[in-house]
Amino acid sequence: MHFLFGMFVGIRGLRMIMWTILLVLAILHRASSHGIQPLSRIAIHKATLALDNLAYVKASPTVLGLNGQNTEWVTVEYSSPNPSMDDWIGVFSPANFSASTCPAENPRVYPPLLCSAPIKFQYANYTSPDYKVNGKGSLKLQLINQRSDFSFALFSNGFLNPKLVAVSNTVSFANPNAPVYPCLAQGKQWDEMTVTWTSGYGIDEAEPFVQWGPKGGHQQHSPAVTLTFDRSSVCGAPARTIGWRDPGFIHTSFLKELWLNRVYTYKLGHRLFNSTYVWSQEYQFRASPFPGQNSLQRVVIFGDMGKDEADGSNEYNNFQRGSLNATKQLIKDLKNIDIVFRIGDICYANGYISQWDQFTAQIEPIASAVPYMLASGNHERDWPGTGSFYENNDSGGECGVLAETMFFVPAENRAKYWYSTDYGMFRFCIADSEHDWREGTEQYKFIEHCLASVDRQKQPWLVFLAHRVLGYSSDLSYAVEGSFGEPMAKENLQKLWQKYKVDIAIYGHAHNYERTCPIYENQCTDNEKRYYKGTLKGTIHVVAGGAGASLSPFTTLKTKWSLFRDYDYGFIKLTAFDHSNLLFEYKKSSDGKVYDSFRISRDYRDILACTVDSCPLTTLAS
Repeated sequence: MHFLFGMFVGIRGLRMIMWTILLVLAILHRASSHGIQPLSRIAIHKATLALDNLAYVKASPTVLGLNGQNTEWVTVEYSSPNPSMDDWIGVFSPANFSASTCPAENPRVYPPLLCSAPIKFQYANYTSPDYKVNGKGSLKLQLINQRSDFSFALFSNGFLNPKLVAVSNTVSFANPNAPVYPCLAQGKQWDEMTVTWTSGYGIDEAEPFVQWGPKGGHQQHSPAVTLTFDRSSVCGAPARTIGWRDPGFIHTSFLKELWLNRVYTYKLGHRLFNSTYVWSQEYQFRASPFPGQNSLQRVVIFGDMGKDEADGSNEYNNFQRGSLNATKQLIKDLKNIDIVFRIGDICYANGYISQWDQFTAQIEPIASAVPYMLASGNHERDWPGTGSFYENNDSGGECGVLAETMFFVPAENRAKYWYSTDYGMFRFCIADSEHDWREGTEQYKFIEHCLASVDRQKQPWLVFLAHRVLGYSSDLSYAVEGSFGEPMAKENLQKLWQKYKVDIAIYGHAHNYERTCPIYENQCTDNEKRYYKGTLKGTIHVVAGGAGASLSPFTTLKTKWSLFRDYDYGFIKLTAFDHSNLLFEYKKSSDGKVYDSFRISRDYRDILACTVDSCPLTTLAS
């Protein structure tokens, strides 16, 4: 008897150990799949001076953007008399990156030579395999206009204790202050479009505005508001220390009383106080349809794309290897896209502020042509002691400041990043998963009002968006927790989704793709998988967090509600053909082809029909 009891305890203990191991592995993988910002691997504050007269770095051309370009390639040539495999080239901007003092939050290491991280880096032997032998190499690096000049530095001794060996000449754009990287967003009214961009011109130097009008028609000027922030605005390191970089000035103009579906052209302008003008190139967009308009409407949704470098820099740990593919596919299909929703973990700057400019440059061909709407994620917002629902360091000290300042969303308060927006036959309710969403909170009341206030006869397609998975996910980290989604989320929110008959809820955060059946309280409400006719009876939950950042695995457990899983990079496209027919497609970033899809066909009476917990228990008729 004692032997059997001991064996039982031993087996039980072994199971507990196995579950503990699985939990630790899931947590570790969640950390790795969410990525370690490559720039954080460089202990730049520990850099020491080891200048060598026999070493050199040369960069050419020295002046960029002579024909108005905001992106240019630079050739960097370098030589070292003592080459090694861990030598690397850092790109710095501003070009004078030395500092006599470091910010107080940055631990001083004698001597305090460097206090600014590079904006990008690459190994010296990346395209020069003989560098270790002859000490000579070259790189082709892509630079964007970021309001300052650039220099290139050769370091030895790796990333943890770097030694500065040589510094290049200075490279700069012809006009580093030029207006760049416009991003469109829907305004608070359906007939309003906002344009947000960055420049080096403050309001004491120039007046910002947008020149715009119907294509081929009369052009008018609309003024822009100007925002910026300083080091004290962000919440901690590295955003306040080695990751800090002056963000310049962020301008937003509001283009109002647009005619539905009309094509407009626009240019960013700054009127200097010497009466001269600085212009951007010309862009164009199509005005949004009015709420309820019956026309073809195409929406792209994804999360966790991040940014990538076309020149291969910063990518030795495959941080966001799918990002460029997703961007290229969207650009390729842009004529078939009307609006984009980017649901959190936007560029993974994680406190390295230079990366936000590089991100806006990457998405410019998309964001300058169609509304580019954001949701807030943990890598934008979370920081201890700042009111975020999750007390972690994921934002790198940004605490929401970058996302809230550099992008417009039609929220009542951008510090509370929840809002609703209408696009024709769609109503989108965008939650901020990084603030408390539980029943009784301010955000919960917003979510209910957003869902309850839509006229489903005119806008039949009701979509809920959030960064974290507030619904269902088979991601390994969620499965090990036993919650298959954010803990407490379904318990608090699913009765709202059911009561107001939300069609689809889409999330990021888990870096993969997954689609559920129509579901309520863990039970499929329809056994169909591809073609839903009539009343949906539940909400279809979708994870679309595989747009670029390192992928995360699924649990091996099989759940009845999980219909399709894909461990690959991709994005979602919704196409509303009319008030009765919707097509859902999951496309892979590698080729743009459809790998999962379903259709919904129904009439207005099917939306009105009562299902479990979607109507009052009693009516006057009963």
